[in-house]
Amino acid sequence: MLVLSRHRDESIMIGDDVVVTIVDIRGDKVRLGIDAPQNIPVHRQEVYEAIQRENRKAAEVKPSDTRDLGGK
Repeated sequence: MLVLSRHRDESIMIGDDVVVTIVDIRGDKVRLGIDAPQNIPVHRQEVYEAIQRENRKAAEVKPSDTRDLGGK
């Protein structure tokens, strides 16, 4: 893990397209601004993990789980 020190209003670059800026620091909380192209998803880690869990769950659907969806 790379650890960097930054002050408020300072930024770091990730690759050529992603800029992370320190927006505010209050006590033990740091607010970050992230400027990234629309094709790069940006999520908090807990949200990303929930998305991954749901995707894995959806991939495990058996054909018998969907037999009543045809409406016939």
